[in-house]
Amino acid sequence: MRITIVYDNEIYQQNIGLVKDWGFSCLIEIDNEKILFDTGAKGEILINNLNKLKIEPETITKIIISHEHWDHNGGLEKLSPLVKNVELYRFEKQKKYNNMKNKDSEKLQKITDNVFTTGRLPGEPVDEQSLILKQKNDYYVITGCSHSKVKNILKHAEKHGKIKGLIGGLHGFNEFDILKDLEIIIPCHCTKHIKEIKKLYPDKTEDGGVGKIINF
Repeated sequence: MRITIVYDNEIYQQNIGLVKDWGFSCLIEIDNEKILFDTGAKGEILINNLNKLKIEPETITKIIISHEHWDHNGGLEKLSPLVKNVELYRFEKQKKYNNMKNKDSEKLQKITDNVFTTGRLPGEPVDEQSLILKQKNDYYVITGCSHSKVKNILKHAEKHGKIKGLIGGLHGFNEFDILKDLEIIIPCHCTKHIKEIKKLYPDKTEDGGVGKIINF
């Protein structure tokens, strides 16, 4: 399993033409699937970053939108002509794309082998879904903004098994003790207290940013 951050507030891989911007997106590669989780805010930036990272949009097989905020679904419009026969998991079903098939994501379910959505979790100001990834006997969680609260997201994810890692936006999350049993923490995008998390857990916290690659 390989995760590549393709849209974020910071740059991880310098000097290759990547662009940072407020928003989040990452690509999960597992077996024969390429799953894009969120699309950032601006399609031109998303497509630029995909190209610079040598990710061909037409190879994407599934897209999950964590929640309906502009900095997570904004790149979808410009990405849509470049993909082929993609399954789209999102709560908003009004918008249709000719080459995307809307799929239900209201409940916890398997997206593909070893990849699950938490389904709709109540959040403030919007509901949100997160992803749960399984690698052997380990589980990892990817969040968009954690509007559903980190504690609640992890609680739902733990129905599968013990959570080893957490990746993504954590917003104003400050219940830092919840992170003590994790082995990998990669706070991204909207996370307000990155410095505090790094200070408390220096050995398990890694920088995010566009071009960050995580191999499990």
